[in-house]
Amino acid sequence: MSSSVSKILGNNRLAASAPCRVDSGGTWDIKTMALPMEAIAPVTLNIAVSLRTRVILSPYEEGRVKISSQGFSRPEEAPFEKLPFASPFGLFFAAISYFGFHGLEAQIHSDSPVRSALGGSSTALVALIKGLSKLAVRLGRRPLTSKEILHLGFHLEDAVSSGKCGIQDQAAAVYGGVNLWAWHYAHPSSPFQREALLDRHGQKELSKHLLLAYSGQSHVSARINRAWIDDFLSGKTRPGWIEANGIVKKLGKAVQTMRWNRAVELLRQEMAIRRNITPDALTTVTEALIHQAEESGCGARFTGAGGGGCVWALGESGRIRGLRELWERSLASTKGGRILNCVVEPRGVI
Repeated sequence: MSSSVSKILGNNRLAASAPCRVDSGGTWDIKTMALPMEAIAPVTLNIAVSLRTRVILSPYEEGRVKISSQGFSRPEEAPFEKLPFASPFGLFFAAISYFGFHGLEAQIHSDSPVRSALGGSSTALVALIKGLSKLAVRLGRRPLTSKEILHLGFHLEDAVSSGKCGIQDQAAAVYGGVNLWAWHYAHPSSPFQREALLDRHGQKELSKHLLLAYSGQSHVSARINRAWIDDFLSGKTRPGWIEANGIVKKLGKAVQTMRWNRAVELLRQEMAIRRNITPDALTTVTEALIHQAEESGCGARFTGAGGGGCVWALGESGRIRGLRELWERSLASTKGGRILNCVVEPRGVI
């Protein structure tokens, strides 16, 4: 059963937002890889950052749904009965279809560049689901819990992407903060176990040791992830993935105890393995940024599936300040390339 929400929204807009993330140990959150390897306890470490994505819901023509987003040349609209799940906005149309709403427009605004490998589409989806849940409350339904938002967001995206989706991006968007996630899809009650690594004081301290840059190059994660999964399934790169997983577990402990030099060493170790098992994650620009970070005594890594997008660095605060100046000079001649000013974001979706 569908419901028109144009009159419920009236002249008021309804908003929700969620944070993007940087990560280490990504791709292990994809079920195809994690499920058959549960014996080694696959993990991902991610850090929510204060680059938030906002979704604003406003009234629209009854029977229709409209979606627009910065970075896209034009909005898209369709009748509720024919919402296009295979379009560029298909993921968001699918979420609105799930709630059965029409007569609304969803506008997406993000602090991060489009396709920057910071989990942007999943973050937008989480924010949209939160907004739709708030709207559902006005219709007398109960609000979704954080765990329910994560569950719905992952399964919607996994379904629309035909099984090529992980869950770490949605997890960071829902919960915020700094977390080590263990993936166990065989467990009937939950596909993940969350270990919060730092309290707000620790998150504030970590912010002094982080730096994030956008390479100016957009990425498409589905194509890159597909090649990685194929190599993993064939056994070609599996030993490297297993070795990297052990390193990320140690990295989580180093971050938790705020041993930054140890964390730098481990991040560099994971990056060395990634160069071998995921070489297409690096571009000329991102490889140069990572090399500059390592030459400066820091560790650095591409975010998400790489292939453009962003690079994040970890190091002693003085070295991070020096690296910022180096990266700024390096990116000055790269169209769109820039430092993204941010800190660790303690809040998840709101």
